[in-house]
Amino acid sequence: MTSTASTAARSARPPPTGPISEARAAQLKAANINPRTGLATDYLNHFNEAVMLLEMVPDMPECAEDFLTWTPLSYAEHFVASNFKDRDLAIEAYEMAEPNIRAEFDKLTGSMTSILTAVGTAMREARQDKTRAMLAEQATGWVKPLVMLTAGVINGASEADVEQIMAN
Repeated sequence: MTSTASTAARSARPPPTGPISEARAAQLKAANINPRTGLATDYLNHFNEAVMLLEMVPDMPECAEDFLTWTPLSYAEHFVASNFKDRDLAIEAYEMAEPNIRAEFDKLTGSMTSILTAVGTAMREARQDKTRAMLAEQATGWVKPLVMLTAGVINGASEADVEQIMAN
């Protein structure tokens, strides 16, 4: 194998998974990244911002315009755009997270993004404040539990814990 082919083969391998060193765990913990999952709750701020704006729409219809400026961001995009001190570490840890944890996390954040994007589209088409308020209330009712479930995944809740939360 040539050195170029060898390098390409190494870079095509998935990142290592499994136990991490104590030093790495301490580094992640100091950066507010869960060492067990490799995920940071800071990303939830992206969704909490949208929820906060939606919660204001029924009482202040003009906040719908503020919500409509919200744009979906991937985990990496969020951290690149943020002032998070250890953003490169957060992105790296996410990329190295256990595949099953990351898949559950991505599924939940994908669901929130889909809901918020669809509600944004519907709000743009709505002509009455009453309709926008109803859309905002429905969206918060769907997204808030997903934020909580996602926080559970970030914080290392087991699948059984997540299933119990979903059942309630």
